[in-house]
Amino acid sequence: MSQEGPKILSVATALPPHRIGQEEAKRFARGMFSRADGDFERLLPIFDNVHVDTRYFCVPVEWFEEDHTFPEKNSLYVEHALELSEKAARRALDRAGVNPGEVGAIFFVSTTGISTPSLDSKLIFRLGLSEHTRRVPIWGLGCSAGAAGLARASEYARLYPDETILLIGVELSGLTFQRGDRSKSNLISTSLFADGAAAVLIGGPRARGPEILGSFSTTWPDTEDVMGWDLIETGLKVQLSKSVPVIVQERFRPNLEEACDFMGLDFEEIEHFVLHPGGAKVLDAFEDVLGLEPGGLTLSRDVLRECGNMSSVTVLFILERFLEGEDFAPGDLGVLSAMGPGFSAEHVFFRC
Repeated sequence: MSQEGPKILSVATALPPHRIGQEEAKRFARGMFSRADGDFERLLPIFDNVHVDTRYFCVPVEWFEEDHTFPEKNSLYVEHALELSEKAARRALDRAGVNPGEVGAIFFVSTTGISTPSLDSKLIFRLGLSEHTRRVPIWGLGCSAGAAGLARASEYARLYPDETILLIGVELSGLTFQRGDRSKSNLISTSLFADGAAAVLIGGPRARGPEILGSFSTTWPDTEDVMGWDLIETGLKVQLSKSVPVIVQERFRPNLEEACDFMGLDFEEIEHFVLHPGGAKVLDAFEDVLGLEPGGLTLSRDVLRECGNMSSVTVLFILERFLEGEDFAPGDLGVLSAMGPGFSAEHVFFRC
């Protein structure tokens, strides 16, 4: 391992055009979930308790009022994921002043649709990258994929220090909502998840920007049922356990301390936590176990409130705001963390 690690050159994000407030989301949810027994009205406060005010989707609200086949949903995924990914990537390239031809590899993370060849193959030509650009698509990591993608891309950058690496994440979670599925998991998903894309440019150790020190990955045994998809006739049906906040309470801090030991870092030195919010209860659990003031994870809460949970890309939205805010000093230690299907945790350590 070299003395200096790869650097974050830029972070950029993109949101789809259809902005939906939570009150409006409640109205379309009534059409998706209405029950003759009135049980839906009893569960409706979920929309208020997730602490989400607005979300963005690639389709208008009226789209959710009708049934759609999986092929139709997936066709929309391919179309809009490409569009959003291209926007985020172009913004990241422009911010860093990087010519597309300088990109040596593209890492692409997503879990809300399916495409073979993977969408990075099309983005190479839409973005004007070299036809020799190495492609690393990663599917199935869900909410942890933004952190895992950053980790894997930085590991590649360490091996090829003269190359610029492009990480793109895109999730269109709204296309996975299941109309007529009256499970609590689907109701929570409909109240919480949203669409978005993000891109990160990573350069070698001679570049300027926050230094990526390394990463740490964990997949716990006998937890594969905590989070994921069931593939049904109408598409990807969410599998979501209420145990996630409990897992955070019991496992997150010991796991992060283990990660610090592995990296040779002092846990108490961490000044900045860039954490995927999951939901309001997950954020409460993070703040509790980390000894932070209630509401202390301001950026995570802001992104959740303004954009919802965009699965893998959410933590990259938070990273963008963190770097734009400049509420840090040179040399500060930070960690970017996310948890997701597996059930797993990913930590990426950086120094400002």
